[in-house]
Amino acid sequence: MNSNSIKIGMVDDDSLFVQLLSSYINNQSGMEVVYTANNGNDYLEVANETDLDILILDLKMSDGNGIDVLERLQMQDLNLNTVVLSSYYRRSFMGQMLKLGVNAFFPKEIEPEELISVLEAVHSQGHYFSEDQISVMRTQLSNKTPKFHQNKKDSLSSREIEVLELLCQQLTTKEIAERLFVSTKTIESHKYNLLLKTGVKNTAGLIIYAVQNNIVDADGLLLLER
Repeated sequence: MNSNSIKIGMVDDDSLFVQLLSSYINNQSGMEVVYTANNGNDYLEVANETDLDILILDLKMSDGNGIDVLERLQMQDLNLNTVVLSSYYRRSFMGQMLKLGVNAFFPKEIEPEELISVLEAVHSQGHYFSEDQISVMRTQLSNKTPKFHQNKKDSLSSREIEVLELLCQQLTTKEIAERLFVSTKTIESHKYNLLLKTGVKNTAGLIIYAVQNNIVDADGLLLLER
C-alpha cells in the first residue's frame, strides 16, 4: 500500500456489495480499502487499533447497526471521517446524520464515479454535501434545534469566525490559508481551537454550530462543483 493513499474501511453486511465496491476503490489511484467487516460490533472491537482515514458504513445491518456504531465512535477520540451509504437513505435523515458526526451521507445507488469524488472531498475537506441535502439543512438546522455550547459564541475570535465561515464554504485548509495569506499550520491551529471552544468533534459539527448560532445561514453554504 502506498503510504500516501487514503486508507478506507467498509462495514456492511452485504458481502457482495463490499467485494465489488472494494475492488472498484482499489483500482483507483490514491486510495485503498484496508479493512472490511460485515457488522458494526466487529469493527468497534478493533476501531482503536485500525488505522483508517475514512469509514464507509451501512445503517442497517444484522448485527450492530450503523447508528450504534456512530454513537460509539462519537465517544472515542478517533481521527476518522465517516461516509454512510445506505439503502434506507432519506434526505430527512440529514440533520440526524450530521449530529452523529457523519461527514457524508448517500444512498447505496450512488454512481461509483461520484462516490470516488465524495471520498476525495471528505478526505481533503472533512465533509461533502449535495444540493438537495443543503436544502433540507435549511429547515432541519433551525433555531428550534438544540444548540451546541451556545454561550461559547462570544469567545470566538474574529479570525476564528472568519475561518469557520470559510470552512462552511467547503474550502480546504490550503485554500483557506491562501485566502487569508497565512500558513496551513496556522489554519489547522484555528480549526483545533474552534473544535475546543465549540465542543464539537469534527467539521460537520462546526457547520451545525455555525448555522445554529447564526454565524452563517444554511443558504450560504456553497456546493462543490460536480
